[in-house]
Amino acid sequence: MEWQRRKGPVASIAVNHVLVSAGVDSTPEARRSALLDILKTKGLLELDEPVELSSGALSRFFLDGKKALAKGADLALACQCLLDLAAEAGIEFDAVGGLTLGADQFAHGVAIVGNKEWFVVRKQPKGRGTDRYVEGASLSGKRVLLVDDVITTGGSSLIAKERIDAEGGVVVLASTLVARSDQPASTFAAAGVTFLPLATYADLGIPAVGTEAAA
Repeated sequence: MEWQRRKGPVASIAVNHVLVSAGVDSTPEARRSALLDILKTKGLLELDEPVELSSGALSRFFLDGKKALAKGADLALACQCLLDLAAEAGIEFDAVGGLTLGADQFAHGVAIVGNKEWFVVRKQPKGRGTDRYVEGASLSGKRVLLVDDVITTGGSSLIAKERIDAEGGVVVLASTLVARSDQPASTFAAAGVTFLPLATYADLGIPAVGTEAAA
């Protein structure tokens, strides 16, 4: 019983220890600046030839969000930055998730750091058991933070939103580690969803996807 009473505070202390050990200051601005440095040094690649992105667009610049946040302290930092972003916007949410695999690390991480519920949206139902698209938290009546790692158009996140809507969840905020173009803002605005990225292509010092030939 003692463990049950203490598990919340202990989890919070453990996460705070990770952030402090990483030498991260206690302000949202400092945390976001530290995250941007991590993305530039650990995740951003400039290639000799363009590669195809998940959106179908081509780019010589590739942001590997999963590699950038492979270290626990770096992932904890990014998840705290997502919580900062929602708090600054005055948006409260109950559950966090999105389309696998881009959302998985943030769904689990934000749930731990912020004591929220997590879920992931499958691209296809698994074909057995409950045969569901959405795994994890029940979303009925829940306020949802929709997340992804890197977004160019926002199309994948809208697929996830449709499945969240079908489960009775309400997307109150969409976010991403990096927005690679300006298109996601229009995509989410048309869907009636507030979109706030942690960083943009401009923050990384790279051209927007689709404009490289003119850069």
